[in-house]
Amino acid sequence: MKKWFFRVSAALLAAVVLILAGFSWQAARREVLPAAKAAPASGRFVKAADLEIFVQEAGPADGLPVVFVHGTGAWSEAWRESMSALAATGARAIALDLPPFGFSQRPGSARYGKLDQGRRIVGVLDAFGIRQAVLVGHSFGGGPTMEAALLAPDRVRALVLVDAALSVGTDDARAPEPPLLLRGFLATQPLRDSVVATFLTNPLFTRKLLQGFINDPARATEDWVRLYQRPLVVADTTPAVGAWLPALLAPTAVAASERPASYQGLKVPVFIIWGERDTITPLEQGQRLARLAPHAELAVMRNVGHIPQIEDPAGFNELLLKAVAKAAIKASSASSSR
Repeated sequence: MKKWFFRVSAALLAAVVLILAGFSWQAARREVLPAAKAAPASGRFVKAADLEIFVQEAGPADGLPVVFVHGTGAWSEAWRESMSALAATGARAIALDLPPFGFSQRPGSARYGKLDQGRRIVGVLDAFGIRQAVLVGHSFGGGPTMEAALLAPDRVRALVLVDAALSVGTDDARAPEPPLLLRGFLATQPLRDSVVATFLTNPLFTRKLLQGFINDPARATEDWVRLYQRPLVVADTTPAVGAWLPALLAPTAVAASERPASYQGLKVPVFIIWGERDTITPLEQGQRLARLAPHAELAVMRNVGHIPQIEDPAGFNELLLKAVAKAAIKASSASSSR
C-alpha cells in the first residue's frame, strides 16, 4: 500500500513539474516582443518617476484632466469606453499602464510597492504638466491611486475609487508576517515564475480568470479576452509579474493607503463605485471606505461584480461622468471663494 501511494505521488509530482515546465517554455517562446514594438500606435511612452510608462489619451488638451489606473492584469485600453464618454463632455482622459502590466517598462530592478506605484502616477501628472486631476483607480490600482493622493494632495481634485483593493486595516505600521510556505514560494523564483506562466500570464486561462472577477461570465466576451491577452507577448512579462507578486501577497510594510487615518484626513471629494456582487473586494469594504472618508459618496451597482466597466459600461460611465461633473463644480466653487 505504501509503495503504491509513493508511486502515485511521484507520478503526480512529475506530471505537475512537466506541466509547469511546459507552460514556462511556452511563455518564453511567446514573450519576445519589445514593449515599444508591441504597444498600440494609439498611445505613447512618457518618463514617470523611474520608468517609461505607456499612456493613452482622449479629449481636448485643455479639458479637465481625468487619469485612469487599471486593476490586476488589465491595461490602459480597458478604459477605452469610459475615456471616450469623458472626452465627449470636453474632459481630458489619460489612462496609464501600471507596471508590470500592459506595455510600460518593467526592468528586473523595478519596485512594485504601492508607494513606488503612487510615485509613478504623480510622475505621469508631471510628464503632462498637469497641475490638478481627478484620479480614477480600480481594484489593485486603487492603492497606488490613493498613495498618489497622499503624496501630492494639492495635485488631486477628486478621487474615484472603483471596487478598490485597498487592504485598509489598522494604523499599525507593521505588516503582518506572511505564512512560511508563502514566503518560500515567493522567494523561489523558478517555482514562482512557473506558476505565473501556468495561471496568470497564460492566454489559455485569460477567459477563466476574467470570469472569476465578474458576476455574469457571459460578459467576458471574446473582445475583452483578446484585450487582456494583447500585452502577453511583451518580453519578460512572466518574470515581471512574478517579481510583482511579493508586493501584492507579502508586503514588507503597511502602506499609507492601508491606514484608516489616511482616509479620515482626506480633504477632496471621494466618489466610490462598487459592484453589489463583488466577491474579490466585497461591498462591505466599499461601505467601510465611505464611512472613513469625510467627503465620500458611495454608489452601488446592482448585479455587478468586481469590474463594473466591463459588466455594465453604460451604467458605470453614467456614474463616472456624474462624479467628474461634481468634482468640476466643487473645484470651481472653491476657486471662486478664494
